[in-house]
Amino acid sequence: MSLSKPDPERAAAASGAVAERPVFDATITPHRSLGADGFRLVMTLVCAIGIIASVPFVLLGAWPVAGFFGLDILALFIAFKANFNAARAFERIVVTPLEVMLRQVSHRGKEAVWRSNPAWTKLEREHDEDYGLLRLDLVSRGSRIAIASALSPQEREGFAHALGAALAKARRGPDFEPA
Repeated sequence: MSLSKPDPERAAAASGAVAERPVFDATITPHRSLGADGFRLVMTLVCAIGIIASVPFVLLGAWPVAGFFGLDILALFIAFKANFNAARAFERIVVTPLEVMLRQVSHRGKEAVWRSNPAWTKLEREHDEDYGLLRLDLVSRGSRIAIASALSPQEREGFAHALGAALAKARRGPDFEPA
């Protein structure tokens, strides 16, 4: 076993790497219960039902009814596409001992980034007796931003607990492990 003199540059680099290591890193996306395969199945069934239901009307000479079935199918397709486009939105929260970074991206790709020092950042909650945690905000130096709005009140409560613990850990500073 050999002992060597500690290198101050190496120690500073190691402490910087520890300080930059995330304490908390979460990405929140809107929940969608229907995937691409389910969408194809639903649209195939709706089209098949529309064609089968319109055949008797066409045979009786009421052919415009088939067009209205087609318009209903088109409206359903447009509604599903709008729903899938809205699912592209997300927010990512990263907490390190040096910074809290929130990146919110809308379904259109518009990005907003909010940064703060964890020592000055607090988590504010708005509770309702009947519904649970209605709103969760990050607050720092007079600026307030709502987070986790895509989560249900129960999910938001668990998220708030985890984020609050991460903010407390970040305020304590990085845990240095001897090399």
